[in-house]
Amino acid sequence: MSQAWRRGMPAESYDYDRRWGVHPVSWEEFHGLCKGLARAAATFAPQVVLPIGRGGSYAGMLIAHLLQLEAYHVRVSRRLRDVLTYSRPVWQQRPPGAVRGKRVLIVDEICVTGETLQMVRDKALAIGAAEVRTAVLYAHLRGEAIPDYIGFVSDELILNPWDRQILRDRQFILHPQYVEALRAQGREPSEELLIDAPEIAPYKAAGMAPAELA
Repeated sequence: MSQAWRRGMPAESYDYDRRWGVHPVSWEEFHGLCKGLARAAATFAPQVVLPIGRGGSYAGMLIAHLLQLEAYHVRVSRRLRDVLTYSRPVWQQRPPGAVRGKRVLIVDEICVTGETLQMVRDKALAIGAAEVRTAVLYAHLRGEAIPDYIGFVSDELILNPWDRQILRDRQFILHPQYVEALRAQGREPSEELLIDAPEIAPYKAAGMAPAELA
């Protein structure tokens, strides 16, 4: 692997006082967590899945595929363009009328305080959902009482497989947010934390010559 992760720039400030230790989630573990959540939620017999973007989109869509259900993305977040922007979650995409009269499963990446999950649950019920349950891949200790289904509970720094690296100046680097979080624990980033997946050049890419794809 390259040393490109060292080029990460400082991220927006976060409160990491409650985090100690690191749990890098692999794509295989992610898939296994989703399979477990799908099996558990199947007893609820949901009819619609609402993935909360952006982090919950990955788990929500996979669980929807596993259960062969329709999924409608919602978006309520403190972030805008991957930057912490608001002090409280802000609606950017609300649940559709398709939830009316249905059993709804809301899926997010993580539960810290439960505020986002509760906002989506309340909105779905206000629209007329028959029943609503919530599922998350992980929860921190203070948020474990909120979701109905949780993959695992931990106060470690959890590194997702989908946002661990970003493309900057034509190099894939460790996400600056994770760099900051690791340093808040007195740790330096290491290559072992990167996703070990060699880049595969696309067969075709508009505006690029074949030599540029190699």
